[in-house]
Amino acid sequence: MTKTTLVALLVLASLRAQVRYEDILKSPRENWLTYAGDYASQRHSPLKQINTANIASLVPKWVYHFDGARHLEVSPIVHDGIMYITDSNEVRAVDAARGRLIWRYRVEGVKNARVNRGVAILGDRVYLLTSDVHIVALHRVTGALLWQRAFASADKGYSTSLAPLALKNQVMVGVAGGGSGQRGFVAALSASTGEELWRFWTVPGPGEPGSETWGGFNHEFGGAPTWTTGSFDPELNLIYWPTGNPWPDFYGGRRKGDNLYSDSVLALDAGTGKLKWHFQFTPHDVWDWDANETLVLADANWKGAPRKLMLQANRNGFYYVLDRVTGEFLHARQFVDRLDWAKGIDAKGRPVLVPGKEPTPAGVKTCPSVRGASNWMSPSYNPETGLFYLVTLEQCDIYSGSAKEPVPSSGFRGTAGEQIPAEPGRMYMRALDALTGERKWEAPMPGPATMWAGTVSTAGGIVFAGDDDGSLVAYEARSGKDLWHFPMGNTLFASPVTYMVDGIQFVAIATATDIFAFGLLTHP
Repeated sequence: MTKTTLVALLVLASLRAQVRYEDILKSPRENWLTYAGDYASQRHSPLKQINTANIASLVPKWVYHFDGARHLEVSPIVHDGIMYITDSNEVRAVDAARGRLIWRYRVEGVKNARVNRGVAILGDRVYLLTSDVHIVALHRVTGALLWQRAFASADKGYSTSLAPLALKNQVMVGVAGGGSGQRGFVAALSASTGEELWRFWTVPGPGEPGSETWGGFNHEFGGAPTWTTGSFDPELNLIYWPTGNPWPDFYGGRRKGDNLYSDSVLALDAGTGKLKWHFQFTPHDVWDWDANETLVLADANWKGAPRKLMLQANRNGFYYVLDRVTGEFLHARQFVDRLDWAKGIDAKGRPVLVPGKEPTPAGVKTCPSVRGASNWMSPSYNPETGLFYLVTLEQCDIYSGSAKEPVPSSGFRGTAGEQIPAEPGRMYMRALDALTGERKWEAPMPGPATMWAGTVSTAGGIVFAGDDDGSLVAYEARSGKDLWHFPMGNTLFASPVTYMVDGIQFVAIATATDIFAFGLLTHP
């Protein structure tokens, strides 16, 4: 091959690799270009080659073994026939139609190894976040390292596990570490260089709005981490990011007040990072019920008028409907049976607490458990059925709170208390009316209640979900009927995706150690 030919091929590959912001706005179609498929985090695909009439013909097409993996949580990104999958500090590109490795890149020298939930893609670049809070930019076609940059300090206890969110000319990132006292933040980084464009701290500093809700507690140790991927409304130019619990987890003695902006959703101007509004789900949280669950954006008629809505099934056991333009609380409803810490949600969106349910040194049984009624695994929303699909956990815990708070320090992992399962849990696949939270159908799951797998909805009338026994299950979207399932023989901690290559639709999901891709035995 001549040098001229090689250069021409590289130029062609570079042009072919471009993923425009406009392309992401149209996702998902054949491609799956964000963690949740689209900026609205609906995880609903218009693909319908696989449907209720032919689902019985769904078979495994390929399996990719991710050597060295033990706990894959990745939601794959797919573009132009290439799938990008991750484990801790590592990304691999595989042929999305055949499962063959194209390239791999591992960041060496990282001292810790957190789970990783995926990459972002924009232009000719793939963006990976490492456990030690660096952003790494790789060439999408070749896997070549373009640059890397730190956006927080691992020496101060920060880490990260989320899939970043790419939009326009920036990449949105968040951090973990709130369980050991690190002050959370959301940041926008330049897609070209990784330079920080703006940062919003989730615990206000002295004199800043919201600082009065901490009772004088040191803001540097307030927690409120931002460890799951947010959502974006391009018309409003607003980023919506969920935040985690305050620190210490189970002791609130010195952090008197609501502890803003923990357990909240933040509506931030994408260009400046300025806070437009916030809503707090669990004020003064002492149960570790962070609000890092997916924020689903939906446009629907609310009481007879079109409205821009935000939907969330919160870890505290309540399903919420908010106005995403103003942050106005519209509705809440309990979505699990085992819930006893609150009598309900009042007209302003605040929980009506049941006395005696906060942790004590002797221990108090409270429902739901610390794992939550829901968690970070992805729900989906089908505008055609008007249903919100999610995996839930019915379980209670014995919450034991310390008599005094721990002393924060770099890398501290104490929680000023503990929680012990009061009973075995059971997981359910549930479909809720998206506007009311009313339960429309449910499917109990077999298994030990150890998995955290999410869902994906399709125009083929199917909802795919991971099951607690290590199976991928296809439910009929309106009735919940179990149409098909395939046991993959491993625990699931990830959410399925669907995409199309060369006219063939695939459904893919990560198990703890492998990526499975399914397609029809015969194609139209």
